[in-house]
Amino acid sequence: MTQKTGGQHLVDALELHGAKRVFCVPGESYLAVLDALHDATIPVTICRQEGGAAMMADAYGKLTGEPGICMVTRGPGATNASAGVHVAMQDSTPMILFIGQIERGMREREAFQEVDYRQMFGGMCKWVAEIDHADRVPEFISRAYHVATSGRPGPVVLALPEDMLVEMADVEQPAPWKQVETHPGLTAMADLQKRLWAAERPIAILGGSRWSEAAIASFQRFAERFEMPVAVSFRRQMLFDNLHPNYAGDVGIGINPKLKARVQASDLILLVGGRMSEMPSQSYSLLDLPEPKQQLVHVHADAEELGRVYRPALAIHASSTAFCKAIEGVQPPAELKSPGQAKAAHEDYLAWSGARPQTDGDLQMSGVMSWIEENVADDTIFTNGAGNYATWLHRFHRFRRFATQAAPTSGSMGYGLPAAVAAKVTFPEREVVCFAGDGCMQMTMQEFGTACQEGANIILLVIDNGMYGTIRMHQEREYPGRPSGTKLVNPDFAAFARAYGAYGETITTTDEFGPAFERARASGVPALLHLRLDPEAITPAASLSAIREAARNAGK
Repeated sequence: MTQKTGGQHLVDALELHGAKRVFCVPGESYLAVLDALHDATIPVTICRQEGGAAMMADAYGKLTGEPGICMVTRGPGATNASAGVHVAMQDSTPMILFIGQIERGMREREAFQEVDYRQMFGGMCKWVAEIDHADRVPEFISRAYHVATSGRPGPVVLALPEDMLVEMADVEQPAPWKQVETHPGLTAMADLQKRLWAAERPIAILGGSRWSEAAIASFQRFAERFEMPVAVSFRRQMLFDNLHPNYAGDVGIGINPKLKARVQASDLILLVGGRMSEMPSQSYSLLDLPEPKQQLVHVHADAEELGRVYRPALAIHASSTAFCKAIEGVQPPAELKSPGQAKAAHEDYLAWSGARPQTDGDLQMSGVMSWIEENVADDTIFTNGAGNYATWLHRFHRFRRFATQAAPTSGSMGYGLPAAVAAKVTFPEREVVCFAGDGCMQMTMQEFGTACQEGANIILLVIDNGMYGTIRMHQEREYPGRPSGTKLVNPDFAAFARAYGAYGETITTTDEFGPAFERARASGVPALLHLRLDPEAITPAASLSAIREAARNAGK
């Protein structure tokens, strides 16, 4: 043991536990940590705003299963970062946020930028604490890793008093963090097999986190044996190969009506890893509450999630990875009661995702999606934030592989761009494509500068219809002909990209998209393609005028 500062012990602990990158906005409240990072092996991504930094850490956690590390300064830095903490909590993503804090002797005086972080983040993360003594830094970091990754993963927040970070201490580091797995019991698996043998219309829904490529492969083999349709939860399309013959589609916003009917008509739902929260449950209308009429077999790594909203017929306390390993031993009956259901469900999905609706304007998003489907590799990572524009990606792109999707189930705008930066610096060998609406993009637009500084050659598609489109759609449904607060006056986004020394191009017709995308690929720098979309093309299914007229005819 040697005398080191609290800041040095913190960075030593991060190296010990395998942290591969830090996303941060610097601040004087944690200078000692920044100084220790100068001599460390951990690369640091310098972000433009703390919300973007926290979203990058979340995206890293989504794609790797390891805690994303974010560092911000006190007060405004922490409040900005809370946007990403909320995403990580609702999305069950492992993340550790470190916040510089006022000196210990100044507490309770409302010192400069003083915030009680236990109170602020208490309902927004799994654990929040302050490290008051330098000799306890290794203990707190070890606990943070275990809390962030065990059970239902989520964010941990640790505040770092400024004077603690320069305090000298000698302390041993513990052993590196290891993932804690929760394995299903033999009795529960035997019960599951009996229920599956008796079921006539079973369906599986995969969601949440704690997945791996191996777990997905195991579940695919299980689904094949039982000829079971497999759906995925909202913004979790990467959990099952969308072209696998058992894939039934995603249970999310704008669900395929045939898939919705299939879920409701099922007699057994195998829900693995997910929670069936508001979006996948269609505002809690898809299943009866608190006890679904279908047999619900709920598999989750956190015991507190089992029975919290829906009362399951069979609750299995297990992580998705451990459960999928155990399910290899579950065998089908000699004769399935209703063969052919998976085939029918997959055909419904192919018809739903294969449709190419025509909308108003010279630029057709259906044509854009067709080009993407024919010209991107299966390991391409797609990111997005929130907005109607994301419907085109979620409905019409066919995700083939694990760790190819980073999207917020929390519905947070501004997520796509920082997530794309994180994806590219984490997997530099893979192509990363970001979908962002004009409103969504401008929530975190400054992080394009982070991409340029990092040399993260993402391809950013800004889908611009001159408004907060989702809100305008709802306005026309509820208050037809009375738009308010949704119009946007936008910059020349392509010129914005070029101002950073990046590639920028504006696209106004469908035919221009493919060649522009190829030029963006070949540019060797971050690229922004500005897609000018007709405002009427608000959804794949209906124009803005049609939505307004329907509302008026309904008497609203």
